[in-house]
Amino acid sequence: MPRRILIVAPSWIGDTIMMQPLLMRLKACEPDAEIHVIAPAWSAPLLARMPEVAATIENPFAHGKFDWAGRKALGRRLTTADFSAAFVLPNSWKSALVPFFAKIPTRTGYTGEARYFLLNDRHTLAEAAMPRLVDRYAALAGPLDTPTPNPRLTSTPGQQRAARAALGLPFDVTPVVFCPGAEYGPAKRWPAAHFAALAQKVSRGGTPLNGPIWCIGSTKDAEVGAEIERLSEGAARNLCGRTNLEQAIDLIADARAVVSNDSGLMHVAAALDRPLAALYGSSSPAYTPPLSPRAKIVSLDLECSPCFKRECPLGHLNCLNQLQPEQVLAALAHDDA
Repeated sequence: MPRRILIVAPSWIGDTIMMQPLLMRLKACEPDAEIHVIAPAWSAPLLARMPEVAATIENPFAHGKFDWAGRKALGRRLTTADFSAAFVLPNSWKSALVPFFAKIPTRTGYTGEARYFLLNDRHTLAEAAMPRLVDRYAALAGPLDTPTPNPRLTSTPGQQRAARAALGLPFDVTPVVFCPGAEYGPAKRWPAAHFAALAQKVSRGGTPLNGPIWCIGSTKDAEVGAEIERLSEGAARNLCGRTNLEQAIDLIADARAVVSNDSGLMHVAAALDRPLAALYGSSSPAYTPPLSPRAKIVSLDLECSPCFKRECPLGHLNCLNQLQPEQVLAALAHDDA
């Protein structure tokens, strides 16, 4: 029987994608190993696009919720699953409870939040030596003797056609995709007026890009998507809130190029190896950069950034307000793949 490994996944799209190279390393060492991932229900479509994942287990606990009894009950249910090892990626104490209650023999993770009795294969994180989250996760499988592989999500032509058919989108165009949302807060969002101006430039032709512009995001991004559509006078089509995560993956997979704030969909675009302009304001690409040779980081690198704030503490958001559409076009013009 192949060895079974349990992964306790993070709770964000970007961090979940950063997890995949760890799974790649585990499969490289043990090709027959079965990797099961415990994760929030929303992430199942994302995990389904990772060939390394054999099965998913729903994590029913809301972000930040403790629920000792629920975690104990889930762990006890997993005692019959014959897991021989677990890797706990979140750093919280509660995230290590399920593998502990499941009595998994080897429980690996970074020391933190008094997890000494919950983890028995504890790693000490050297933050300066490993600034990137993807390397920190990958190193749990052993020393990084070779460069960490980039994440790679799958999307077939059939899946891409199905997404377009479900949304009533044309099959004979190659769109430019805008991802104008950012879950963290306004200080990571390029202004809607700048997205709209870029859409008008693309729609007029004479730029490195051509094709229709589709705005993709969650229901929380529907308002900004509608504003981009209005300000661009219809040059950009608002699909925010209309797509589920699986459809968003497949629409991005077939894009001519992607323009995105520092967000989960930015990491999706990178993992699909699309030409990508990744817009950075209050955040930094040093920790969770887009992992693709076709990704271009676009940032003004002002003295006040990165501040890592949800809203600009100085009240001007110059790091993004002063980032012009022409700079984004110039970044995408250099994609040579």
